[in-house]
Amino acid sequence: MSLGMTLVMLIVGWLAVAAAMLWGVLRISRRHHPHYRSADAAKMAQVVEHKHRHAAAH
Repeated sequence: MSLGMTLVMLIVGWLAVAAAMLWGVLRISRRHHPHYRSADAAKMAQVVEHKHRHAAAH
């Protein structure tokens, strides 16, 4: 394999890993980010959030 092909494959592999990691981070952040539609919904979400606690919260 030539040096040029090795470098191209190295860069393409690095970009594939970086894209997969970015996709995972964005997927997690989108899943845990609260989405509010209006100010009233945000107030209700805060009230509900204070009533419910995660099982791991001690």
